[in-house]
Amino acid sequence: MAYYSLLSFLKSIMSICVIGRVTATLLLGTLVLSGCQSQSEENESQSYKILDTKHIYKLIPAATTNRMAWANDVHSIMDELDIERNLNNTCSIVAIVDQESNFVADPAVPNLGKKAVKEMNERLEKKLGKKMAGYFNDMLAKQPSPDDNFLMQLERVKTERELDELYRQMFEFYTKQYKINLVTSAARIIARQDIEEAFNPVSTLGSMQVHIRYAIENSRSGSNIHKIRDDLYTQYGGLYYGIHRLMTYPAQYDKPIYRFADYNSGIYSSRNAAFQQMLNKLSKQELSLDGDLLSYNKDGDVISEPTATETALAQLFMEKNIALDAKDIRHDLKKEKQQKFEDTKTYQQVRSLYHEQFKKEAAYAIMPEVVISGPKLSRDYNTNWYASKVNQRYTRCVSRGKRLGFKI
Repeated sequence: MAYYSLLSFLKSIMSICVIGRVTATLLLGTLVLSGCQSQSEENESQSYKILDTKHIYKLIPAATTNRMAWANDVHSIMDELDIERNLNNTCSIVAIVDQESNFVADPAVPNLGKKAVKEMNERLEKKLGKKMAGYFNDMLAKQPSPDDNFLMQLERVKTERELDELYRQMFEFYTKQYKINLVTSAARIIARQDIEEAFNPVSTLGSMQVHIRYAIENSRSGSNIHKIRDDLYTQYGGLYYGIHRLMTYPAQYDKPIYRFADYNSGIYSSRNAAFQQMLNKLSKQELSLDGDLLSYNKDGDVISEPTATETALAQLFMEKNIALDAKDIRHDLKKEKQQKFEDTKTYQQVRSLYHEQFKKEAAYAIMPEVVISGPKLSRDYNTNWYASKVNQRYTRCVSRGKRLGFKI
């Protein structure tokens, strides 16, 4: 009888333990507590700040094909690039990949072939004139054979990789015929530049849609442009360049949405747009808040013509008797895609003038006002739309991680 009474007493203790630490303490004291674990302690023991592959797997959308393979690659690349595998960083990556491709290494694009022909023709006509564009169109309609010409092949293209590979075949055929039949002054233009790359309609590639120019500048596979393109179409390569582009530059953003905006409109564009906003208020002008402080050509080189931002800065500094001329300003603005732009006299003078006039600190970053357009889009969008969409995915990912016990 005493045995059953003791057993009943122990069962009642276990019930009390479920209620919580405070109740157990009041009734049983520290001896009983040593045999109990509260709900909060249980969650704490299962929480993680540095995520491993199985954690990353759980943050990737469940509908993803080969989900564990994606998780393995994300884990490996974050380590390779020395990016902490915490919840915020991982969800930032997951959100961008999901927005750009829904975790597809070589995403399909509706009507890609027709859009590409239009894009190539526009580039040809602008660069080499209507005659060359006409010859190119004639080749598309007749070659390599009438019953399976390049136009027919283009209509069957569904992914960027298929288009890219077909484009290389078309260009190789085009240049061979061109050099044989049309030796003109335009031929000498071709000899002086990477004309194939200039006319290639596929400029953003892979699961994270990285611009080919960025991949070339940060190549992990040598300088061969075809190898870099092929690498971007792989699961690992597309992730590598995208994660590099998204995560490897320092910025004092208080919200990840600004990094998402930068991914769309250019590194530090959110910070630079805030700089333009300060300048607008100080100079009472209507500058575009696009985050571009200088103008660039298609090769990414700064053009000599001053921008409206440069002109406004020169006028403001002259009015305030600040000893920075146009040459000084241009020198500083060339650092607009680097963190050290914040250390320049131009940046610091504008922030100082703003604080002096308005008695408050200016925002470090704002949403850039940039319109997104291109042959792969069904209509024009803007950076705010893009960043907001990514941020929604990011928020869902973080919420999922918190429910799983992952720490921020």
